[in-house]
Amino acid sequence: MTGYEFDGTDLDGGERVYPRYDQTFPVLTPAEIERMRRFGEIRRFADGEMLFETGKIGPGMFVVLSGHVAVTQRDGLGHVTPVVEQGPGQFLAEISQLAGRVALVDGRADGDVECLLIPPERLRALLVAEADLGERIMRALILRRVNLIQGGVGGPVLIGSATSSDAVRLMGFLTRNGWPFHLLDPATDRDAADLVTRFSPGPHDLPLVVASDGTVLRNPREADLARAMGMIGKLDPAKVYDVAIVGSGPAGLSTAVYAASEGLSVAVCDQRAFGGQAGASARIENYLGFPTGISGHALTARAFNQAQKFGADIMIPVEVKSLECGSNDGTFALSLDDGAALRARAIVVASGARYRRPEIANLAAYDGRGVYYWASPIEARLCKDQEVILVGGGNSAGQAAVYLSTHAARVHMVIRGGGLAASMSRYLIERIESTANIELVFNTEVASVDGSPDGGLERVSLRSRLSGDDWTMDVRNLFLFVGADPATGWLHGCGVTLDRAGFVVTGAPAEDDRQRPAQALETSVPGVFAVGDVRSGSVKRVGGAIGEGAQVVAALHGFLADSLQPVK
Repeated sequence: MTGYEFDGTDLDGGERVYPRYDQTFPVLTPAEIERMRRFGEIRRFADGEMLFETGKIGPGMFVVLSGHVAVTQRDGLGHVTPVVEQGPGQFLAEISQLAGRVALVDGRADGDVECLLIPPERLRALLVAEADLGERIMRALILRRVNLIQGGVGGPVLIGSATSSDAVRLMGFLTRNGWPFHLLDPATDRDAADLVTRFSPGPHDLPLVVASDGTVLRNPREADLARAMGMIGKLDPAKVYDVAIVGSGPAGLSTAVYAASEGLSVAVCDQRAFGGQAGASARIENYLGFPTGISGHALTARAFNQAQKFGADIMIPVEVKSLECGSNDGTFALSLDDGAALRARAIVVASGARYRRPEIANLAAYDGRGVYYWASPIEARLCKDQEVILVGGGNSAGQAAVYLSTHAARVHMVIRGGGLAASMSRYLIERIESTANIELVFNTEVASVDGSPDGGLERVSLRSRLSGDDWTMDVRNLFLFVGADPATGWLHGCGVTLDRAGFVVTGAPAEDDRQRPAQALETSVPGVFAVGDVRSGSVKRVGGAIGEGAQVVAALHGFLADSLQPVK
């Protein structure tokens, strides 16, 4: 399986045809159901009664013992689409029920129904205890989410133009988080036009977003949209986790998977989406075990699902504002953007790095309106059959250039230096050199950008670093992959040592009363560790980040054993 990347189709009559139907909706044997009984309890529902509802917290997984349940997908405009009908021996759930989050579909009893209800924490125990059965269930849960995404009828409804910067922003957020949605353009869709007429949005109010309960949001921030959809679970202020991980890129997800699978209580916070920069990579071909390559989103989606399977609490989107150290009980506190505090006995800094914004006049005015810092399918559609400029010479830039070349008429790849060998893997260099519509422009940088206030980017001026000559290209899309700055601002004030570039220094002697030997991934503050791109001296590769995430768990066990017993 490759994360969330599968396709589905609809028939004219509304009945949906699913790829891998038998894997998506398997029928359990009586013996398998008997093995599952110890994890759940019997529930009965009368004809027409709801087992679960879109936008409300789902109670877990239902195994149908008798009767039938009709599953439908419903959006905020009241459109209802049949999904499937489940009968005896089949089970009702999708991947969100591992974490006890909101249901994305409705389930209604068709006649009297008797079910075995397995709550989320017992469902996770089932997946681990019954390996063969758990594998079949896990595959079905993932495939069901994939089909909901590909169905294109459920989830929040975005009302606006697909080319507007804010629509692109929200679509990117939902896509990166594996959340179903669909967009309606009021210029072509009557329902969307009626909604715009009713709410009379101003020029900065679009897109409108209609949540599953009918609530209409005007051009919301990602966090406000997430709260309206129920993406963010409620934080228990009394709970103290064994470890809190800041960042859900490859390093953070790796730490979460290994720590949670070894019995530690784990919380993960991320400001935007799981996967980090790696999650936006179109294709990774040099990661062990994937000879045909895999997209960054597919790879990190697997890790995201795996972390949930082992019980990690993943909170997205949640911004960590600061780290508070030195409490009397020996715990740390993460101050979150909503005013809450998350407490843990150890911290893993996996907040990674953000692509650098070059100091170019007016550049910020075109963010999301022609200037992009990643290349997802959403951005690729915007530059179909157009010429684009891509700046950068690292692996991320190379992967993006190859991917965009399959959509754009031509990709002008601008590199400050005189070659690629020092910064890019050889296989990518060969791929780029053999792609006819990628043009390499060496010893060059962006001098300026220009466009219209309403229409977005229109022109980019380039400058030769050898001659100083400038020239202008008429392009509407500029992709920037020009190095990264560490996301460490939230660490200021806690005593964590940073290097001159702002990356976290690890391996320094621990200055505590036990005089423990220095841990390779521990910072200057005992109990605070750093992994992945945010760590000074780390190898800036997906494989290196995942390896450090696994390695730090041994250090966590040592620290926790040396202080207090893990929280249960």
